[in-house]
Amino acid sequence: MRLDFLKNNQKKTRHEHYQGVIDNVISGVLFGGKVGKRVYLSPTFIGGPRDLRNRYLDSMALVQEFGRLDLFLTMTCYLNWLEVKERLKRGEEAQNRPDLLATC
Repeated sequence: MRLDFLKNNQKKTRHEHYQGVIDNVISGVLFGGKVGKRVYLSPTFIGGPRDLRNRYLDSMALVQEFGRLDLFLTMTCYLNWLEVKERLKRGEEAQNRPDLLATC
């Protein structure tokens, strides 16, 4: 959704950023660090610098605890698998049962 927003609002966003850059160049700012304002993303913003740093630190802690990995395997569960649906109670949704999805 974020990428769609940027795609559909290019004229508006480009104009706003371009005007800010022009204003700063005219006023004599030479370094980009003094242009605009700093925005901090929460660590829950997936793909942000803080999230990536947290993921890196978590993985390094695992390496310290267990040593270097020989094999790293990732598996994704499909929420509509019969094995998943059979274990759900009435009215439950699979995405609300991480304990169930982690064992399939």
